[in-house]
Amino acid sequence: MTGGPPGAPPAQAPRRFEDTAVVAAVALVARLAFVVWAWNRIGPVADGTYYDTIARRLASGFGYTWQWPDGTVTPAAHYPVGYPALVAFAYRIGGAHPGVAMVPGALLGALGAAALHRAVAGRTTRRTALAVGLAFALHPALLSYTPALMTEGITASLLAIALYLGARASERGLGRAALFGVVIGLVTYVRPQNIVFAPVFPLAGFLTASWSKARLGRALVAAGVATVVAFAVLAPWTARNCSSMGRCALVSVNGGWNLLIGTDPDAGGSWAPIKVPEPCREVWDEAAKDTCFGDAARRTIREHPLAWAALAPQKLAVTFEYFGAGPWYLHAANPAAFGDGAKTVWGALETLVQRLLLAAGLVKIIRLLEPAVRRVPGRWGRLWAPLAAVALCLSGTLAVLALAALALVASVHPQTRRLVAADVPAAAALILLTAGIHAAFFGAGRYGLVVIPAVIALFCPRARDDAPGF
Repeated sequence: MTGGPPGAPPAQAPRRFEDTAVVAAVALVARLAFVVWAWNRIGPVADGTYYDTIARRLASGFGYTWQWPDGTVTPAAHYPVGYPALVAFAYRIGGAHPGVAMVPGALLGALGAAALHRAVAGRTTRRTALAVGLAFALHPALLSYTPALMTEGITASLLAIALYLGARASERGLGRAALFGVVIGLVTYVRPQNIVFAPVFPLAGFLTASWSKARLGRALVAAGVATVVAFAVLAPWTARNCSSMGRCALVSVNGGWNLLIGTDPDAGGSWAPIKVPEPCREVWDEAAKDTCFGDAARRTIREHPLAWAALAPQKLAVTFEYFGAGPWYLHAANPAAFGDGAKTVWGALETLVQRLLLAAGLVKIIRLLEPAVRRVPGRWGRLWAPLAAVALCLSGTLAVLALAALALVASVHPQTRRLVAADVPAAAALILLTAGIHAAFFGAGRYGLVVIPAVIALFCPRARDDAPGF
């Protein structure tokens, strides 16, 4: 079904807005189905109890404050404000009920799926573009996390939108760069470390295609505009922290806590109750305590750098080997409604889907790199890419790091960079920077959810795919 005169591009190549609408609708319906099921079954647990409490206070006009058991109310900034503010907005509209808090995540999930579809719709077959959008729309790890009052699902959706906007920001004018900066500002409110992507995504897009001073200049301008806009979006809250918290934290004051946990050899690379250092035991102010914890963590790292670095493999393993965040949350919130069997089956399903996506992406990237490496001779020539992908996917950590590293190589190699889409190095950077952040702090399966849009984007790495569609 290609049609057209000889030499004309395939009929499926034009961007199909109706397909984007289908992808968004599928994503929304699937997520709302989970919301309907969870409405009166799943309440807030773990960090979700904090987000729910803060959101209720925000919705009631008490601001980002915490009421202690003795009735004392103090300003707070221990967790990022973005997610509870979003939930508070939903509570003001629909009432303070956990089911209401799930709806914004469902809506943003649909937008994230649509953004990934738009990112590839103009450069590949209709079938492949639909596969990319639907992979995000129906990824079981994201679906089961929709009822969770947690931040990582929201982050994954916003980063999918950021990938769509950011990689081509330098080629689409300052308005596109500014819009990308707004999205990065919003996702930084939800997860502060995401500010690093403001300059990275536009600059990463420069790596592909032909290199020139003009393209580099546009990329630098786009990166600068995006970064300035992102910080401008964050400025009001930073100013609030300066005046209310006694510390000009960009978004929240828990970086010191997290870094200290990341130095604990008994934590297994993941979260653990913090071991309060002696100098911090009489420090009660929230911001001052975080500063004290951060100082203690940096002191430990300086004194035992190799021991701290040796913890990195454990941190990466608990982040990328197995997500399990959604099944764990649903089971913890209501074991009767989501029992041990459901938790095991759903966890296995999301692991299988993620490994298949990684394998598919690895095969595509390895095939893309074939012109830059010596071909494997004989009958193994057609099999080496799938075999290599399967071998790498025996470890989720090794597979995702290899996928990102090979994508970055393909983006800069002189024989392949003209074949690579602009969002490929941005997706690689998202994975590698996320891995670096959690190697420094600590890991968890839920943190691995934020790289899902990047893995899916790398399923379609070519700048142009003229293979027949349907």
